[in-house]
Amino acid sequence: MTNLPPLILASQSPRRKELLGKLGIPYTVIIQDTEEEHHERLEPQELCYVNALAKAQAIADKHPDSTVIGADTLVFLGQTPLGKPKDQNDAKAMLRSLSGKAHNVCTAVAIISPTQTIKITEITQVFFKTLSDDLIDQYMSLVNVMDKAGSYACQEHGEMIIEKMLGDFDNVVGFPTEKVAEHLTALGYLVK
Repeated sequence: MTNLPPLILASQSPRRKELLGKLGIPYTVIIQDTEEEHHERLEPQELCYVNALAKAQAIADKHPDSTVIGADTLVFLGQTPLGKPKDQNDAKAMLRSLSGKAHNVCTAVAIISPTQTIKITEITQVFFKTLSDDLIDQYMSLVNVMDKAGSYACQEHGEMIIEKMLGDFDNVVGFPTEKVAEHLTALGYLVK
């Protein structure tokens, strides 16, 4: 199909840029600050999707002839969402709270094209090893945890803290690449 709408990624995340780049579709990055919701009364998938949609909609409103992708990732310990840490102490507290437990990582993606809005939500279960304070300090010395939901990155020294995962690895990184590729293909984009 020719004359497809230009593709815009409404995220400055280097991880999302890299994963979308693997699909081989030319795109540009345009971001706008949006207020993120943090309502614990919303189900994990719904909370993530509300935030992903807000990010995409803010750009789609200004670029109605484009296809815009917005995404949001949160770590959930039970029903409690863990976003990015406020400071180093908050990051340590988050890692301590995840130690020896299973938790869910939810990523939602909103794709707004000129003809439709597509909702994608994906959950991956992650099992953490039991973490000593020394191991947490060592991990934090190797990884910039401050811009990561839940204060960790599975793709950066994840073997130090993660015992196993059930589900999509890319989803934990912040972008369920396979599902996004399926929907973009359905919209007519040529995915590698």
